[in-house]
Amino acid sequence: MILAQTHVDGHLFAAIITHLFLLPFQIIMTLRIIATGGTFDKHYNELNGVLGFSNSHLPDVIARSRMTVPVELETLPLLDSLEMQDADRQRVLAACQASAEKAIVIVHGTDTMRETAEVLGAALNDKTIVFTGAMIPYEIANSDALFNFGFACGVAQVLPAGVYVAMNGKIFTWNKVTKNRAAGVFQEP
Repeated sequence: MILAQTHVDGHLFAAIITHLFLLPFQIIMTLRIIATGGTFDKHYNELNGVLGFSNSHLPDVIARSRMTVPVELETLPLLDSLEMQDADRQRVLAACQASAEKAIVIVHGTDTMRETAEVLGAALNDKTIVFTGAMIPYEIANSDALFNFGFACGVAQVLPAGVYVAMNGKIFTWNKVTKNRAAGVFQEP
């Protein structure tokens, strides 16, 4: 009987601790998603074998992810991140500054994700901004896009204010990340 009582008390204790821990996160927030392009959003043209941009995949990705958090999707001009200029980075910054939401996920090309994150990291400290992307386009088999998107949306809701990169199950601060092109992963420098 004592063992059974301890077992129940243990579950009750765990439930109380879990509730107290999760209480601050139970505020329903709207998550802003900003699409900027990158490999994540590229479409494969079957006629000429070229990857390019059309409409963003994000409406389909959001629906497929079955998120229950309210979402506001903002689509900026879709670009390969290698083609991004300072004006494009300023457009991303302005979108974040104008956002009423405190949690923002930016879908961005991986080649210059860190450079855009640096612009935001130097200018913003009152919002949680999480960059993510994909090494393989969303519409191609075995893409990492859906996983990275879901992971980024989850961590954007619980990380403190700051600018982060979330790729392949890892979180990095904007100033402590680099893309290892040979391995196709993000890592600390």
